[in-house]
Amino acid sequence: MKENIMEKLVAEAINLIEANKISSTEIGDVLGKTGQIEGVYALNRGLFKVGEVVFIYAINNSNYEVHRQLAEKDIKGKILFVHNINCDRAVFGDLVTKYIMLYKQAKAIVINGKLRDAHTLIKEQYPIWLEGVSPIGCVNCQNGQDLDINDYEVLKRKYEGSIMVCDDSGVVMIPREKVNEQLLNKLNFIEFQEDIWFYCLDTLKMSTFDIVCKKKYLEGELLDKRLLAKLEEFQKNI
Repeated sequence: MKENIMEKLVAEAINLIEANKISSTEIGDVLGKTGQIEGVYALNRGLFKVGEVVFIYAINNSNYEVHRQLAEKDIKGKILFVHNINCDRAVFGDLVTKYIMLYKQAKAIVINGKLRDAHTLIKEQYPIWLEGVSPIGCVNCQNGQDLDINDYEVLKRKYEGSIMVCDDSGVVMIPREKVNEQLLNKLNFIEFQEDIWFYCLDTLKMSTFDIVCKKKYLEGELLDKRLLAKLEEFQKNI
C-alpha cells in the first residue's frame, strides 16, 4: 500500500515538474541548495528531461557489467543513471547509447563519467548528461574485482527510484525519501514565487535586492491581496 502511494507521489512530482518546466536551478532551491550530481553537464544544449531513475554501474575501466545490467533492466520512460567506479576511460559510445535510447526507450542518460563517439551523440541530439568525452573506451570483459554486494545495495538505495531533473545547468536529484506532499507544495510555491519576482522586476521595476533579500512586495499594496493570500497559504503548507 505504501509503495503504491509512493509511486503516485513520484508520478505526480514528475508531471508537475515536466508541465511547468521547473528547472534544475529551482529544484536545487527547493532542496535547500542541494542535490546536484557534481561535475555533470549537458552534452547537447536546449534539452529538458525529468524522470524516475534506474541505476546501474560501471567499474574498473570495463563496460561488461553495463552490458549485463542493461540486458536485465526495464528502463522504458525512465532516466538511466550510470554510476562510474574507477573508470577514467569512456564507458560506452554510440552503439550502447542507441540501444538505451531507441530500443530500451529511456528518457535520458546521466553518467558521472565519460562517453565516446561524441560526434554521433551530438549529431543525434541524444539527451545525455556526462562528465566528459574521450576516444579511448573501456574494455568489454570483466576487469578486476566486481562491486561488493553491500556497496551495490547502498548505491541502489541512494539512486534507484529517485527523480532527476536535467537541463542546461546540469542535473539535480530529488532523493526518493524526499518525495512527499511537502515537496509538491514546495514545487508549486517556487513556481508561484518566480512569477511574482519577475512581475516585481519587469512591471514594478524593483531592484533584485528589494525583491529577493528585503521581500518588499509583501509590504503595502504592491501586490493584489489575492496574490498575497495565496503566498501566505503556500507558506503555511511548506
